[in-house]
Amino acid sequence: MRKTLLTLFLSGAFAAGLLPAAAQEKLTVYTYGSFTAEWGPGPLVEKAFEAECQCDVSFVAVADGVALLNRVKLEGASTQADIVLGLDTNLTAEARATGLFAPHGVDTASLAIPGGWEDETFLPFDYGYFAFVYDTEAVATPPGSLKALVEGDASQKIVIQDPRTSTPGLGLLLWIKAVYGDRAEAAWEQLSDRVLTVTPGWSEAYGLFTSGEAPMVLSYTTSPAYHMIAENTERYQAAAFEEGHYLQVEVAALTTKGANNPLAKRFMAFMLTPAFQDAVPETNWMFPAAKTSEPLNPAFDKLVEPTKTLSLPAEEIAANRKQWVDEWLAVMSR
Repeated sequence: MRKTLLTLFLSGAFAAGLLPAAAQEKLTVYTYGSFTAEWGPGPLVEKAFEAECQCDVSFVAVADGVALLNRVKLEGASTQADIVLGLDTNLTAEARATGLFAPHGVDTASLAIPGGWEDETFLPFDYGYFAFVYDTEAVATPPGSLKALVEGDASQKIVIQDPRTSTPGLGLLLWIKAVYGDRAEAAWEQLSDRVLTVTPGWSEAYGLFTSGEAPMVLSYTTSPAYHMIAENTERYQAAAFEEGHYLQVEVAALTTKGANNPLAKRFMAFMLTPAFQDAVPETNWMFPAAKTSEPLNPAFDKLVEPTKTLSLPAEEIAANRKQWVDEWLAVMSR
């Protein structure tokens, strides 16, 4: 009888919340800072997935995408990450070479990425195009090409990000390499006179721009949508460059640790559902990688549409990234 009464008491206590429930299953996702910010997609994604899985999602953030890869490489097989979310196609070959990532096993038929997508390891969750966003109240005539930016008025400053830690910073490095080729170092020599500062990540750079520290910042063609939708202003616009704009596809991947966590595989499939994709356009301010439940806000129809999409092969980037970054660093240190 005492055993029966004890069992009944414990059952009632758990139901009443007087005793702690069994520990929830946990999913650890490494990502970048702006994803987990209160205004980013992280809180919405976390809430939606936890409601579906009855689990605990833990986001661990670093400054930006390149720093994300650097951290995972440093931790190696001992990483606590089940999923790494926030690398991009400029880093996939280097990430794959670490041997730290496993096949995602997700059906990619619903993806809508420019140029299509085939990769068994890296799964896109959004995409966009790098651009220089300018303040129309400070810049009467924005540059119409990368050449015009490089050769423009040195007193009209820009803020950019560090390619050693930031995916936009790396994107600009590759954008200039794609347009200038062997003359990239000379282009950086000219452009360096216009650089007010180089920040570790996107958030710091964009904050300097919106606070009026510089009239232009390296960002995305989609950034003006934020100002149109959230602030009801068209003050900030992206400059359209005649050479084209460099494409960024952001991806997530299972770690070898995560491959043994059923929640990780479930989350990867969840990324391509409207529950995740609906959060992308108006929190991460990028284009969704798969179908959303509703059409995009009409503000997205007002954005710059690149006349040409630029990119470099991931393998070429992996083979040359250190050399190209060193080239950039040598110029910017003078």
